[in-house]
Amino acid sequence: MPLQPVKFYQTGSFAVGNRLLPLEQRSVQADAQRTNSLNSGHRACQGCGEALGARFALDAAMRATDGSMIAVNATGCLEVFSTPYPETSWRIPWLHSLFANAPAVATGVAAALKAKGRTDVRVVAQAGDGGTVDIGFGCLSGMFERNDDVLFVCYDNEGYMNTGVQRSSATPPGARTATTEAIGQEPGNVFGQGKNVPLLAVAHEIPYVATATVSELRDLEYKVQHAMSLRGARYIHVLVPCPLGWQSASADTVLLARLAKETGLFPVFEAEHGEITAVSKIRRRVPVEEYLQLQGRYGHLFGSSSRADIVDRIQAIADRNIRRFDLLDDPSQQHSSTVRAERGS
Repeated sequence: MPLQPVKFYQTGSFAVGNRLLPLEQRSVQADAQRTNSLNSGHRACQGCGEALGARFALDAAMRATDGSMIAVNATGCLEVFSTPYPETSWRIPWLHSLFANAPAVATGVAAALKAKGRTDVRVVAQAGDGGTVDIGFGCLSGMFERNDDVLFVCYDNEGYMNTGVQRSSATPPGARTATTEAIGQEPGNVFGQGKNVPLLAVAHEIPYVATATVSELRDLEYKVQHAMSLRGARYIHVLVPCPLGWQSASADTVLLARLAKETGLFPVFEAEHGEITAVSKIRRRVPVEEYLQLQGRYGHLFGSSSRADIVDRIQAIADRNIRRFDLLDDPSQQHSSTVRAERGS
């Protein structure tokens, strides 16, 4: 048989397989010359959404700046698993800040570059939800108010996972953590607390705000690259499931991120100067149970002592997000009662 070329078909991978696409359509990760900003050897847990999100986000930022970038990293999981002294997995200029002051340190770096006349070098700051939503929020709000030329990326795993899975202001209602135990009439995290930092960022009317998940990595790459094309304060909030803290299977990280969006619990959108400019529509709406039941932190809501009333309250949050952000193209799917009818409940 004469030699024949092997033809590959794209079946879902947006990392390796799309090297068969035209150059302008390929993802950053499909580029053999990508930076590999967060390289092998780090000590993240198997299935860590934060490691995946950081790799894609910073490689995209490095491409957008032609390699002229400095990253500032708050204390947290990402810092701990990537830089156990005296080792590091970072292949970029990288600074470690305290838990609370990554936005301020990044602002200082940007100011120093400006003073030196270096407009070519850009600054990215990153932190988990603890260093963003809680401890670092004052510095972050100040960065937004001053419109400092920094892209801040929050990798949200909805808790203080590095220190023992404690509640943060990003922990969702009903979730069990070390400090929100599954006991009493209101088991898990209470309803009505916490902060929606993406919307708080929108309220600051900064040049660019976006949300993303590790289930749509091309979308994350696009948003980072777009953010780096702008000047001033920019903010991207990335949902990164944590198998340890969420008590989920390592293989379900991307699935959980997808379900968070498809239920409506995590709206994916873009905003510029205080106005929502684009939303990522839900492709196939699913009830929140499909998302919750894959996570042990919600195990107390199911089984012999099930709490359908709490599940209904979580569903109501998803329903409100869907209405608020207009996440459905099909009006017949607008109400949770439709979803429940489809699942036979």
